[in-house]
Amino acid sequence: MAGGTSGWPVPPAAEQAAFVIDAVMADPLAVTVLQRAHGLGLPDWALMAGAVYKAVWNAQTGRAGGHGINDYDLAYFDASDLGADAEAAVAGPAEAHFADLPVPVEVCNQARVHIWFNEAYGTRREPLADTTDALRHFASLTHAVAIRLDGDGQPELLAPFGLDAVFSQTIRPVPDLAGPDAWNRKVAEQGRLWPELDFVSIPV
Repeated sequence: MAGGTSGWPVPPAAEQAAFVIDAVMADPLAVTVLQRAHGLGLPDWALMAGAVYKAVWNAQTGRAGGHGINDYDLAYFDASDLGADAEAAVAGPAEAHFADLPVPVEVCNQARVHIWFNEAYGTRREPLADTTDALRHFASLTHAVAIRLDGDGQPELLAPFGLDAVFSQTIRPVPDLAGPDAWNRKVAEQGRLWPELDFVSIPV
Protein backbone atom coordinates (compact mmCIF):
# COMPACT_ATOMS: atom_id res chain seq x y z
CA MET A 1 0.00 0.00 0.00
CA ALA A 2 1.86 3.04 -1.22
CA GLY A 3 1.44 6.63 -0.18
CA GLY A 4 2.74 9.77 -1.83
CA THR A 5 5.25 11.17 0.63
CA SER A 6 7.20 14.30 -0.16
CA GLY A 7 8.38 17.30 1.80
CA TRP A 8 8.27 15.10 4.90
CA PRO A 9 9.56 16.97 7.98
CA VAL A 10 12.02 14.72 9.81
CA PRO A 11 13.87 16.51 12.60
CA PRO A 12 17.55 15.88 13.33
CA ALA A 13 18.17 12.97 15.70
CA ALA A 14 18.94 15.30 18.59
CA GLU A 15 15.52 16.95 18.21
CA GLN A 16 13.37 13.89 17.58
CA ALA A 17 12.41 13.25 21.21
CA ALA A 18 11.26 16.85 21.61
CA PHE A 19 9.27 16.56 18.37
CA VAL A 20 7.45 13.46 19.64
CA ILE A 21 6.68 15.08 22.98
CA ASP A 22 5.42 18.26 21.32
CA ALA A 23 3.28 16.21 18.92
CA VAL A 24 1.61 14.29 21.74
CA MET A 25 1.11 17.43 23.81
CA ALA A 26 -0.61 19.06 20.83
CA ASP A 27 -3.52 16.66 21.42
CA PRO A 28 -5.62 18.08 24.28
CA LEU A 29 -7.08 14.67 25.11
CA ALA A 30 -3.63 13.10 25.36
CA VAL A 31 -2.58 15.87 27.74
CA THR A 32 -5.66 15.22 29.88
CA VAL A 33 -4.96 11.47 29.97
CA LEU A 34 -1.33 12.03 30.93
CA GLN A 35 -2.18 14.50 33.66
CA ARG A 36 -4.89 12.33 35.17
CA ALA A 37 -2.77 9.19 34.88
CA HIS A 38 0.04 10.94 36.71
CA GLY A 39 -2.19 11.25 39.75
CA LEU A 40 -3.37 7.63 39.79
CA GLY A 41 -0.18 6.13 41.21
CA LEU A 42 -0.07 3.26 38.71
CA PRO A 43 3.27 1.40 38.75
CA ASP A 44 5.51 1.74 35.68
CA TRP A 45 2.76 3.40 33.65
CA ALA A 46 2.85 4.93 30.18
CA LEU A 47 0.57 6.12 27.40
CA MET A 48 1.45 4.06 24.36
CA ALA A 49 0.45 2.92 20.88
CA GLY A 50 -1.58 5.15 18.55
CA ALA A 51 -1.79 8.06 20.97
CA VAL A 52 1.93 8.52 20.41
CA TYR A 53 2.89 7.39 16.91
CA LYS A 54 -0.29 8.80 15.35
CA ALA A 55 0.43 12.11 17.05
CA VAL A 56 3.76 12.17 15.21
CA TRP A 57 2.04 11.46 11.91
CA ASN A 58 -0.42 14.27 12.55
CA ALA A 59 2.36 16.72 13.34
CA GLN A 60 4.30 15.71 10.25
CA THR A 61 1.33 15.93 7.90
CA GLY A 62 -0.18 19.09 9.36
CA ARG A 63 -3.27 17.47 10.82
CA ALA A 64 -4.94 18.45 14.07
CA GLY A 65 -3.93 16.74 17.28
CA GLY A 66 -6.15 13.74 17.94
CA HIS A 67 -6.87 13.01 14.27
CA GLY A 68 -7.41 9.27 13.80
CA ILE A 69 -6.95 8.38 17.47
CA ASN A 70 -9.90 6.22 18.49
CA ASP A 71 -8.68 5.18 21.94
CA TYR A 72 -5.91 5.87 24.42
CA ASP A 73 -3.93 2.87 25.67
CA LEU A 74 -2.72 3.39 29.22
CA ALA A 75 -0.33 0.67 30.31
CA TYR A 76 1.05 -0.19 33.70
CA PHE A 77 3.13 -3.06 35.06
CA ASP A 78 2.40 -4.97 38.24
CA ALA A 79 3.55 -8.58 38.51
CA SER A 80 2.54 -8.98 42.18
CA ASP A 81 -0.80 -10.60 41.27
CA LEU A 82 -1.41 -11.92 37.75
CA GLY A 83 -5.06 -12.76 38.27
CA ALA A 84 -7.72 -11.19 36.08
CA ASP A 85 -9.56 -9.98 39.16
CA ALA A 86 -6.50 -8.09 40.36
CA GLU A 87 -6.19 -6.30 37.02
CA ALA A 88 -9.90 -5.48 37.01
CA ALA A 89 -9.60 -4.04 40.52
CA VAL A 90 -7.02 -1.59 39.20
CA ALA A 91 -8.20 -1.00 35.64
CA GLY A 92 -11.86 -0.48 36.50
CA PRO A 93 -11.39 2.39 38.96
CA ALA A 94 -8.61 3.85 36.80
CA GLU A 95 -10.79 3.91 33.69
CA ALA A 96 -13.54 5.60 35.71
CA HIS A 97 -11.25 8.64 35.97
CA PHE A 98 -11.53 9.03 32.19
CA ALA A 99 -15.20 8.15 31.72
CA ASP A 100 -16.14 11.72 30.88
CA LEU A 101 -13.77 11.89 27.91
CA PRO A 102 -15.17 11.50 24.37
CA VAL A 103 -12.61 8.80 23.47
CA PRO A 104 -12.14 5.59 25.51
CA VAL A 105 -9.09 5.10 27.72
CA GLU A 106 -8.15 1.44 28.09
CA VAL A 107 -6.01 0.49 31.09
CA CYS A 108 -4.00 -2.74 30.81
CA ASN A 109 -1.49 -4.50 33.07
CA GLN A 110 1.43 -5.48 30.85
CA ALA A 111 2.49 -8.15 33.34
CA ARG A 112 -0.61 -10.15 32.30
CA VAL A 113 -0.35 -9.74 28.53
CA HIS A 114 1.36 -13.08 27.92
CA ILE A 115 -1.45 -14.91 29.74
CA TRP A 116 -4.42 -13.69 27.73
CA PHE A 117 -2.41 -13.42 24.49
CA ASN A 118 -1.29 -17.05 24.66
CA GLU A 119 -4.82 -18.19 25.49
CA ALA A 120 -6.30 -16.20 22.62
CA TYR A 121 -3.74 -16.99 19.92
CA GLY A 122 -2.19 -20.30 20.99
CA THR A 123 1.29 -18.79 21.25
CA ARG A 124 4.02 -19.25 23.86
CA ARG A 125 5.02 -15.71 24.68
CA GLU A 126 7.19 -15.29 27.74
CA PRO A 127 6.22 -12.85 30.52
CA LEU A 128 7.27 -9.26 29.94
CA ALA A 129 9.84 -7.64 32.21
CA ASP A 130 8.30 -4.17 32.40
CA THR A 131 6.34 -1.63 30.38
CA THR A 132 9.33 -0.77 28.20
CA ASP A 133 9.71 -4.47 27.39
CA ALA A 134 6.10 -4.46 26.16
CA LEU A 135 7.12 -2.02 23.43
CA ARG A 136 9.67 -4.56 22.16
CA HIS A 137 6.80 -6.89 21.29
CA PHE A 138 4.70 -4.50 19.23
CA ALA A 139 3.77 -5.46 15.67
CA SER A 140 5.88 -2.65 14.17
CA LEU A 141 8.96 -0.76 15.29
CA THR A 142 7.04 2.38 14.39
CA HIS A 143 4.63 1.59 17.21
CA ALA A 144 7.33 0.98 19.82
CA VAL A 145 7.21 4.32 21.61
CA ALA A 146 5.39 5.52 24.71
CA ILE A 147 5.23 8.60 26.90
CA ARG A 148 4.58 9.30 30.57
CA LEU A 149 5.10 12.05 33.10
CA ASP A 150 8.01 11.68 35.50
CA GLY A 151 7.94 12.45 39.22
CA ASP A 152 8.13 16.16 38.46
CA GLY A 153 5.31 15.98 35.94
CA GLN A 154 7.62 16.35 32.93
CA PRO A 155 7.14 14.27 29.76
CA GLU A 156 9.42 11.24 29.45
CA LEU A 157 9.71 8.98 26.39
CA LEU A 158 10.11 5.21 26.34
CA ALA A 159 11.63 4.10 23.03
CA PRO A 160 13.67 0.87 23.27
CA PHE A 161 14.47 0.88 19.53
CA GLY A 162 15.05 4.60 19.23
CA LEU A 163 12.90 6.88 17.08
CA ASP A 164 14.11 6.25 13.52
CA ALA A 165 11.16 3.97 12.70
CA VAL A 166 8.70 6.40 14.27
CA PHE A 167 9.80 9.03 11.76
CA SER A 168 10.02 6.64 8.81
CA GLN A 169 7.69 7.14 5.88
CA THR A 170 7.25 3.37 5.68
CA ILE A 171 5.45 1.35 8.34
CA ARG A 172 6.60 -2.26 8.28
CA PRO A 173 5.41 -5.27 10.29
CA VAL A 174 7.80 -7.16 12.54
CA PRO A 175 8.03 -10.79 11.33
CA ASP A 176 6.44 -13.30 13.72
CA LEU A 177 4.85 -10.52 15.79
CA ALA A 178 2.30 -9.17 13.33
CA GLY A 179 -0.58 -11.42 12.27
CA PRO A 180 -1.68 -10.93 8.64
CA ASP A 181 -5.40 -10.41 9.23
CA ALA A 182 -5.19 -7.92 12.08
CA TRP A 183 -2.19 -6.12 10.58
CA ASN A 184 -3.69 -5.73 7.12
CA ARG A 185 -6.97 -4.41 8.54
CA LYS A 186 -5.06 -1.91 10.65
CA VAL A 187 -2.89 -0.58 7.83
CA ALA A 188 -5.82 -0.39 5.42
CA GLU A 189 -7.64 1.88 7.86
CA GLN A 190 -4.55 3.93 8.63
CA GLY A 191 -3.73 4.28 4.96
CA ARG A 192 -7.06 6.01 4.43
CA LEU A 193 -6.42 8.38 7.33
CA TRP A 194 -2.78 9.14 6.45
CA PRO A 195 -2.43 8.60 2.68
CA GLU A 196 1.00 10.27 2.72
CA LEU A 197 2.49 7.22 4.42
CA ASP A 198 3.58 3.90 2.97
CA PHE A 199 2.11 0.88 4.79
CA VAL A 200 3.56 -2.55 4.05
CA SER A 201 0.91 -5.28 4.04
CA ILE A 202 1.54 -8.95 4.87
CA PRO A 203 0.86 -11.39 2.02
CA VAL A 204 -1.86 -13.91 2.82
